[in-house]
Amino acid sequence: MAKAVGVGGIFLKSNDPQVLATWYATHLGITGLDKTSLVFDGPEAGGMTVFSHFPQNTAYFGDGQQSFMLNFRVDNLDQLLADLAAAGVNIDPKREDHPYGRFAWISDPEGNRVELWEAVPEA
Repeated sequence: MAKAVGVGGIFLKSNDPQVLATWYATHLGITGLDKTSLVFDGPEAGGMTVFSHFPQNTAYFGDGQQSFMLNFRVDNLDQLLADLAAAGVNIDPKREDHPYGRFAWISDPEGNRVELWEAVPEA
């Protein structure tokens, strides 16, 4: 049987797609294909991608009506949070540590809650 083998893209509606793409490129280091499309490519993009489902009344995505949440694997959570704080990015003070990694949350300029995940290094 044929099957899906990974996430091919994440697509967001935006008030200003070029400004939002530039913000993600600047603050999370996601390089661009063009002025509004960003891409993870190459060996550093490897690792697990999770496709998970939450109940309609979840508070995990933040307080608003957000029906999705982006999760980005990051290589150094502490350094990235320090860089984001220095740039004035809205950072949730909450942190979580699990056997599979560490988590933190930020908001992009349009108020979308974004989860940052530093996975536990593979043995």
